[in-house]
Amino acid sequence: MPEQKIDQLSTFQSLVRAMSSWRTTSVALLSFSSGLPLGIVWYSIPDWMRSIGVDIRIVGFFALAQAPWAFKVLWSPLMDRFVPPVWGRRRGWMAITQFSLSVLTLMLAGVGHNPQAIWVVGALALSIALASASQDIAIDAYAVEVLRDEEQGAAVGARVALYRASMFVAGGLAITEAAKWGWPTVNALLALAYLPFLLITWKAPEPEQKQISPPTLREAIWQPFLGFLSRHRALEILAFVFFYKFADQLAQALTRPFLIDMGYNAVERGRELAIVAAIATILGTFIGGWFTTLIGLGHALWVFGLLQVFSNIGYFIVAGSDAERYLMFGAASFELLTSGMGTGAFSVLLLRMTQKRFSATQYALFSSLFSLPRLLAGPISGFVVDAIGWRWFFLTTLPMGIPGLILLSRFVPIGTREPVFTVQDVHEREASSGNGGLRQGVLAGVLAVAFAYFVVALLGAIKAMRETPMAAFDFAGAMMWLFRPLGIADWVQIIGILVFGLLSGLVGAAVSRSNYSNVRNSNRNK
Repeated sequence: MPEQKIDQLSTFQSLVRAMSSWRTTSVALLSFSSGLPLGIVWYSIPDWMRSIGVDIRIVGFFALAQAPWAFKVLWSPLMDRFVPPVWGRRRGWMAITQFSLSVLTLMLAGVGHNPQAIWVVGALALSIALASASQDIAIDAYAVEVLRDEEQGAAVGARVALYRASMFVAGGLAITEAAKWGWPTVNALLALAYLPFLLITWKAPEPEQKQISPPTLREAIWQPFLGFLSRHRALEILAFVFFYKFADQLAQALTRPFLIDMGYNAVERGRELAIVAAIATILGTFIGGWFTTLIGLGHALWVFGLLQVFSNIGYFIVAGSDAERYLMFGAASFELLTSGMGTGAFSVLLLRMTQKRFSATQYALFSSLFSLPRLLAGPISGFVVDAIGWRWFFLTTLPMGIPGLILLSRFVPIGTREPVFTVQDVHEREASSGNGGLRQGVLAGVLAVAFAYFVVALLGAIKAMRETPMAAFDFAGAMMWLFRPLGIADWVQIIGILVFGLLSGLVGAAVSRSNYSNVRNSNRNK
């Protein structure tokens, strides 16, 4: 019993030290800089364009500026390989992207009242998103390298809180102030807001262990995949990353349409729910990060994972009742609170799984894989709701949390306080020619492209049939869209399929080479 008290005290003291660490503080403050451009691109620029009379169809195209956040894994190896001339590999890239964001946002102020400059604004929005995604790569990699294990939980909670706060400043407060002072003034102020973070980047501490950059670009692209796949149960971990929060993402994909169908007014769905959502999410993430430090990562993943299984039960109750305002707020609060808790523990897991030498590329890969269910959740949810209704839809989302827990048990058994991720020795160059890995990679890429194309065509055929009830299910016609893209959105979808195939090919080749090397190592040990 005395030993248990001492352990609890030391854990609490380590949490206090983590919250007062300059490493934790710098990582958290830099997250504010990370959220500013997201608020500008997602909320402020579309609002600005519509307020000056731009056609709503053109405003819709501004959503395409979000593409860099989805595809950032493509250029993350460059940020692992090349080191800027000042401030080191991570802080140097952060400084470059922050300076670029300040200049690009200031350029937005220069086109303030010119509707004829609509495509200039679009180009600047895309450039801001590109610089912002690059900043995210650098900041995430810096967090992986600089934080100690006992600091990660506290850092995750603080990062999410400041990230959300900065999105509110750039995507909410900016819109309100633009009505008083005009967008040129507001954009100029937002441009200046990046400058204090240049000072933070300058003074931020370097990692305690200096990481050596990959000597070649080829290694910067290839080794992060091979390095991760050398972990024990690597593919199961990747599947876990996909499924752990899938039930939440299914429910959150259509929350606003659900509330409209239930009869809630615009104020309840908008401002009031936004305040409730922000408080619940930030509080949940803080609790998740804090308890991860106190009870251990393994226990936290299980406790919060089990809570997530039941997180949508409130929406099931709301769907069977009248439009009771506080019942809706209670359901949303419970779902977002438990989702935030799971996110807190899950973010700590991603930090620990990422190898520091390839932190930019590996963390970008994890975050891209984590974002993929959000892209799939909307079409899936819409089809299921149309078939069975809202109430049964939310009930069916509950068991969708179980696959994530089954996969979790494979590498974090129940009762494990701190999981250990075993890294096996993988010697890539043992393969005589490398042709086997290349063939497996090409095959995996081709199969992935075919699968993605099939799914997109299937969803397109279902959508067409729903929009025209008397029409037949025309899957063959839906498959022809690939050969005759009608607009920018179709081209972006084609690029997304090809990117998915490229990443799948890399993973397939790495798995083949990893298995080959492990077999050779096993034979040597006999």
